[in-house]
Amino acid sequence: MDALIGVIGHADRAEPLKDYCLGLLMPMERKSVEPLAAVTAPSRVAAKHQSLLHFVGQAPWSDATLLARVRGWVLPRIEQRGPIRAWIVDDTGFPKKGKHSVGVARQYCGQLGKQDNCQIAVSLSIANDAASLPIAYELYLPHSWAEDPELRKKAKIPAEITFQTKPQIALEQIRTAKAEGVAPGVVLADAGYGADGGFRAGLSELGLTYVVGVQPTLSVWRPGMSPLPPKPWSGRGRPPSRVGRTDNHKPISAKALAEEFDAETWRTIAWREGTNTELNSRFAAVRLRPASRDYNRPEAHAEEWLLIEWPEGEVEPSKYWLSTLPADATITQLVDAAKMRWRIERDYQELKQELGLGHYEGRGWRGFHHHASLCIAAYGFLVSLRETIPPSTPTRAQGRQTPGLPGGCRPRGSSDPTRAARPDLDPDHQATPDCGPGQPSATMSVLHKGHGQSASGSQFMTQ
Repeated sequence: MDALIGVIGHADRAEPLKDYCLGLLMPMERKSVEPLAAVTAPSRVAAKHQSLLHFVGQAPWSDATLLARVRGWVLPRIEQRGPIRAWIVDDTGFPKKGKHSVGVARQYCGQLGKQDNCQIAVSLSIANDAASLPIAYELYLPHSWAEDPELRKKAKIPAEITFQTKPQIALEQIRTAKAEGVAPGVVLADAGYGADGGFRAGLSELGLTYVVGVQPTLSVWRPGMSPLPPKPWSGRGRPPSRVGRTDNHKPISAKALAEEFDAETWRTIAWREGTNTELNSRFAAVRLRPASRDYNRPEAHAEEWLLIEWPEGEVEPSKYWLSTLPADATITQLVDAAKMRWRIERDYQELKQELGLGHYEGRGWRGFHHHASLCIAAYGFLVSLRETIPPSTPTRAQGRQTPGLPGGCRPRGSSDPTRAARPDLDPDHQATPDCGPGQPSATMSVLHKGHGQSASGSQFMTQ
């Protein structure tokens, strides 16, 4: 906590900072402001509630500065286990029943796996084989919020915040990290980002290597093929300057290309140990040129890797990636990089289940980000412990009990024990949080476990 006090401004914020973070680390079911006040100051809950509410919802300290301080403290401990290998981009959703929380709208929510009323936050994490840490975090603001003066005023959204797509938010976070000299890594993202040509181009302009998911409909040229050069100039008008294609010379979809591969093209690759067994699947990798909108370009796109996963027994490929890893990269290195993105699923699972990332009940822009920043600070502390202290034995976790709240205290939004249960009306009724592939929650808890299973140790090149 001493490392953070210097970046939050007034000295009178030191106590609520410590209490808020301490409460987040306590094994409580609900980590909104009122339960945090009750568990950290049981003899003066009302006063502590007001103090924490002001600190997280209104105090004008900088989230970016606090996260940079957390990063500076945690990074050396993470790097004791190896250099940073990846920058991981992702977003996470928070289902909401009402319509007044900042940024809430009907949109796709990964936690629910469908369109629903929710908030979405975009994050950037740094990772090596042993650990990962979010270093940037920002709420996605839909058009309905970004362009409504009344909604902006109620949620106190800063004037400089305008509409940006999620890939644009992520690219801005990456630019900032690069400008601040964060240890570089290969950029990893799913198809929600990788399918955006502007996002990929922005990464290349920054000199960053990437392995990003793309859609099976991605337009590509077969290996060895390129678009036709601009047509010869006829002597009239402007000389043609765009590459072309014809009915006999045109690109195909990534899925169609995958279906053309023969059996020898596919290889079974293992990338890490799962909970009970080794994780492996069938992959193919080829060098080719993306064809996306190249008819508007004076030259073809540069060659990249197309990596495709087609699990044994499935009727069609399940995942596709584009990568700017070097031409001499092996298929094992490509798979190792692509599958390292699972770490961000673990981050979000622990942040939500252990530290209450989705429990903030305020409606404003500042409070949403302050609460998330403090959750990440608490998570960084736990990651540091995990990297510097030997793993706990099972007996050390035994006997841990959730502290009770003072008598008569019922957190806002919790159910009244004297009334019949109504799950459909209970705001504390939670859906199952995001889980990384093959990672049951019992194996993921940072508060319960020591060192988790690390990813594959194979190396790949970065720029």
